[in-house]
Amino acid sequence: MIDISERAQSYFRKLLAEQGSPGWGIRLRARDGGTLKGDCELSFCEPGEIVGDEWVLECEGFSVYIDSASVPWLDGAALDYLPTGTGHALSVRAPRLRGDVDGAQSSLAERVNRVIVDIINPQLAQHSGRVSLMEVGSDGSVVLAFGGGCQGCGQVDLTLREGIERTLREQVPEITAVRDATEHAKGENPYYAAHAHGESALR
Repeated sequence: MIDISERAQSYFRKLLAEQGSPGWGIRLRARDGGTLKGDCELSFCEPGEIVGDEWVLECEGFSVYIDSASVPWLDGAALDYLPTGTGHALSVRAPRLRGDVDGAQSSLAERVNRVIVDIINPQLAQHSGRVSLMEVGSDGSVVLAFGGGCQGCGQVDLTLREGIERTLREQVPEITAVRDATEHAKGENPYYAAHAHGESALR
């Protein structure tokens, strides 16, 4: 069940009226549902774009179409059009959007690993790299191992401190330290090759 407030419905009616195209509706979908990157996407929906398996919510004067694959992530969502300091803004609350592994329901290691899988590794993959969780200590310290293009990379310290550690601390505030346990000398294909004088070059 998705709740759309009267204010939000009025806002959608105004937007649709401005389009001047009869039969148009609003499409609601979940992007990256079940991950920490989960987000809601709203767009106009023309009659010809309806495939028939959408979940349809009838509102006064228009319909909202929820993509079938998005329904599990958007069930229980609430849409409102709320006042802000500079006007109004559409608000979307979807408690299931980012999955159920959250807060007190999961261990510190599970939350750290989820950040690695959902956020960090997709970014490192652009440089053919990856990172794995080795250990989470009782003091909140995290031990990681790099692989792929990150193993032996001349920029790995910068990646660890400015990228990975910062992201982990933002997502999991209980973390006290992040350490690298990688044997970088065994890296076979580093993205940046380290040189003896301390500089790095893109391979």
